[in-house]
Amino acid sequence: MVRRALAALLSATLAMCPPCALAAAAASQSPASANAGLERLLAAQLARFPSHSGVYVKNLRTGEEAAVLGDAHFESASTIKLAVMILAFQLADAGKLDLAARYDLKPQDYRAGSGVLRFLDRGARLTTHDLIELMIAASDNTATDIMIGKVGGPDAVNAFLRRAGYRDLTLNKTVGEHFRWRYEVLDPKYQRLSPEDVFALQSNAPAFAISRQALIASVRAESAARDLDALVARANTQEGNWLGVVTPRELGRMLEAIERDEAASKAACEDMKRMLRAQQAGQRKIPHFLNVPVAHKTGENTGVTHDAGLIYARAGTVVMVSLNTDVTGSIAEADDRIGNLARLMVDYFDGAR
Repeated sequence: MVRRALAALLSATLAMCPPCALAAAAASQSPASANAGLERLLAAQLARFPSHSGVYVKNLRTGEEAAVLGDAHFESASTIKLAVMILAFQLADAGKLDLAARYDLKPQDYRAGSGVLRFLDRGARLTTHDLIELMIAASDNTATDIMIGKVGGPDAVNAFLRRAGYRDLTLNKTVGEHFRWRYEVLDPKYQRLSPEDVFALQSNAPAFAISRQALIASVRAESAARDLDALVARANTQEGNWLGVVTPRELGRMLEAIERDEAASKAACEDMKRMLRAQQAGQRKIPHFLNVPVAHKTGENTGVTHDAGLIYARAGTVVMVSLNTDVTGSIAEADDRIGNLARLMVDYFDGAR
């Protein structure tokens, strides 16, 4: 009954979608085993998104899968933190990283944007495990850069990704480097900005900003005069300027490896799944309209909203990755579209049983 209703929805949606746009959306180098009907349903939905969007879905119990722009490159935002998490647990499994070791928060560690560590006093002590938890559940940027350092830097993350067979997933730089890059676009002289300078510019935190008032005033004046946002938007069309590169299919493979306890030891994978279930962001995304558990990692940036998760549907665990860039209109509405797509997928799989 549910699949018949979804088929009717698909027919109605196809009638409203330009065939050329739909064909372009579906051309995503899908494997031969992909479900063509499910792929058409996904393409019809994404054709209505006011964004550049890709999606990957797989039922891990039945093997049924589909993708739209599944192998296209997208700006990663925070979804690339999944790779840092897995590498950290692999190193811990090998005895090369102590999850119980304490780390003292230093002035140069602070990062603006998402997270809670930016509000804590300097000298706060956290375990490595705490830092991983905050990087995932709170998408904490300060914790992320500390962890990138602990696992060996972006080069080490990328070496792990290639060893694991991920051809496209890439971490281009640290969060701090990415935040400083915004000012380098304005003027190359800003390559000399310290992490504390960048944090003061982006957070206006008194402990950092009071001694840097002249710098803040100068950068703000230059930003306004040269339209920094427009400069950054033009530069951001180059993949090398992104924090990282992801594809729907490869993020889906990564989540599948975690769910199947193949990304690291079974205990480590269970811990990773627990962290993903504790996600504090993106409640309007995959989980929004669902009444089943979800373990997921979000990503946001200007005009960007992503979610990559494991949906524990009755018909089996469903991997769903929704990547959306160049979003026009309200980000909240774009998040709702991700939520509606997740609900449609759960109805599709659960309704057939």
